[in-house]
Amino acid sequence: MPKKTPAAHQPVARVLPLLGVAHLDRAFDYLIDETDSEAAQPGVRVRIRFNGRLVDAILLARGSESEFDGSLRYIDRVISPYPVYTPAMSALVESLAARYGGVRSDIIRTAIPSRHAKAEEADLDTPWEELGTTEHPDLSAWSSYLHGESFVDSVLEGHIARAAWQITPGADWADALAALGTSVALKGGGVLIVVPDQRDLDCLEAAFRQYVSAKQITVLAHSTGPQARYRRYLSALTGQSRIVIGTRSAAFAPVRDLQLAVILNDGDDNLVDNLKPYVHAREVLSTRSAQERCSLVLAGHSRTAEAQLLVESGWAHDLVPTDEALAASRPDIVPVGPFGVNLTRQMQGGTTSVSGPAFQATRAALDRGEPVLVQVPRKGYAPILACGHCTSPARCRHCNGPLGLPSAGGHDSQSASLPTCRWCGRVDTHFRCSDCGSPRLRAIVLGSERTAEEMGRAFPQTRVIQSGGSKVIDEIAQEPALVIATPGAEPRVADGGHYGAALLVETGALLGRQDLRATEDTLAKWAAAATLVCSADNGGAVVVAADEQLPLIHYFVRWDMVGAAAAELQARRDVRFPPAVHMAAIDGADASLDAFLELAELPNHAELLGPVPLPPGVSLPGDYDRERGGEPQRLLVRTPLGPRAELGTALRTANAVRSARKDVLPLRIAVDPINIG
Repeated sequence: MPKKTPAAHQPVARVLPLLGVAHLDRAFDYLIDETDSEAAQPGVRVRIRFNGRLVDAILLARGSESEFDGSLRYIDRVISPYPVYTPAMSALVESLAARYGGVRSDIIRTAIPSRHAKAEEADLDTPWEELGTTEHPDLSAWSSYLHGESFVDSVLEGHIARAAWQITPGADWADALAALGTSVALKGGGVLIVVPDQRDLDCLEAAFRQYVSAKQITVLAHSTGPQARYRRYLSALTGQSRIVIGTRSAAFAPVRDLQLAVILNDGDDNLVDNLKPYVHAREVLSTRSAQERCSLVLAGHSRTAEAQLLVESGWAHDLVPTDEALAASRPDIVPVGPFGVNLTRQMQGGTTSVSGPAFQATRAALDRGEPVLVQVPRKGYAPILACGHCTSPARCRHCNGPLGLPSAGGHDSQSASLPTCRWCGRVDTHFRCSDCGSPRLRAIVLGSERTAEEMGRAFPQTRVIQSGGSKVIDEIAQEPALVIATPGAEPRVADGGHYGAALLVETGALLGRQDLRATEDTLAKWAAAATLVCSADNGGAVVVAADEQLPLIHYFVRWDMVGAAAAELQARRDVRFPPAVHMAAIDGADASLDAFLELAELPNHAELLGPVPLPPGVSLPGDYDRERGGEPQRLLVRTPLGPRAELGTALRTANAVRSARKDVLPLRIAVDPINIG
């Protein structure tokens, strides 16, 4: 091996080892060999020997001297000459690590794809304009929104415009975004659009292809192979890609001259990274909007409390349809029946129930030659219990959870075992209905398959289509059919068509969940279904099985998504839950939680809640021995709104000290988690 000599200019490299270890989340000094001096530039990947083994690292900076008194090792080699860790990426990762109390290397793992040498041989020099032909799009769709034209003008002129966009029912959101994104790209700006899932991504890509060629669209998705993903990352890095669309990790794409960032349906769980520190794509894009001074659009048919907080704080603004556009586009929304009861029983004497309006809306749509959508929260068969007299859902008297028959043998079994709460597990041996006082119980079978059977009996001459689970149908023809779909799996109607009616059944399964975001999520699912239905002027109707006195129903009937979000945010303020406060969920054994609290220098105004047992279905990471460590617990830390990184920084510092002490018990930290329990 030839002898290495320090580089003549700035021979000291400050590198960040990509180890994922909290107390090693800092820079270390190494020497640069003269032969590597040209390639070893800030931002490139390097290989170093750390603690006796070769590991990957990021070269952060170069200098002439080191503060380390001992002898320095040489960098083993430069992995790639491409500076993938740009100054903008560095600022973003540092901000997110402080916000979420995480380790930079964990965020870098998600943000920067692994290197593939073959990808670096691809054409990265051809300008975007020469990759294909482009069409100047029509931006008139934005005219149907209050101040929509001025918003578009601000974006195209390069000003910072941030908006919470409430999509008009039935509007083609993909075409509107494609038109705006293409216009920005034609003016030389970068565009980044993040969507929750592959179906939305396919829809958005198809919309963009009306205006630009396939090579002018860079798609980053979970299904993209490692080599292709790295090549597309480099394409954005070099400025070749101006239009980047993708799922959650695409939020980190290094789009040059970023002018417009968009996130669709920011309340979707898919937008949260499932690896620590559990970064939300909305936080990535909002941070980039502040740091890179680009426009940001939070788009959706409904609105989250987080988006509403940004609007009420003045950081973003409303972008809502005009009254005329809303009246002309939304369907007629009709609430029927008691809360939580299905809509199909009266049609054919089945185990569930349908009222007159539901039957009439379904028959009218089918007679017009239009399909009917039936949204069911569950796939398959799901037995629950209801009052045998008034059919109100049977609820636990302790926690208000749903009662069920865990050992029921058949789908229609009326007696199997004692009624048991599905939330707390308590057995109810003396049931009394909270509505009518009846002690009688009856089994009700819910689910898409059961609903399909009963709807098929009610309309024997009509085709029944099921979509959900592993069998999702993307598109159906504009013809009479009953489409039974779970939320998110609703097929589109071909050629821009719409459903004639929609039935939203089993509302209790959505609204009755023990979840902070149950109301918000339910409205989002209802809105997503209702927007597929034709307008009321064309006979479109949405029948929802819920009591019209419910506040959520009032907002839904009026299509007042802003009002619903404002009410939800106020409710969060009343009970002091995110986003009205900052909150961290810390999961671990009792011993590890106690030790962590001793290390953490929490803000003076921090409030501790718990510890309590972990929510059902949640477990600690790794192989945890309950016999040795005890029952895992969850501790909540709550602080008032203030500096975004204050709580995360305190947790990050304590976790680094804990890591240095080599505490072997697992501990998980999640700041402002989407599900608190």
